[in-house]
Amino acid sequence: MAKKLYVGNLSYHTSDSELQTLFEDFGSVQSAQVIKDRDTGRSKGFGFVEMASDQEAQAAIDALNGQEVDGRALTVNEARPREDRGGRGGGRRY
Repeated sequence: MAKKLYVGNLSYHTSDSELQTLFEDFGSVQSAQVIKDRDTGRSKGFGFVEMASDQEAQAAIDALNGQEVDGRALTVNEARPREDRGGRGGGRRY
């Protein structure tokens, strides 16, 4: 079963393909995505990587958490489920 990892403190210049390449040494990468600001398209400095197995994900966490990449110490851990932040909207109704 695939395991999703959170990768924080990325350089703002890191691309999806660079993120994938970084994790490929530890196993099969199902997906790699750097999260970008909706309005500006600029990286938010974090992303998610989905590894093929729990063992591969743990190997990546052990090797990369705290590792310096592009002058920044990465934070790598198991991604938590996305919290429901409530409904959209919030505007007034007249």
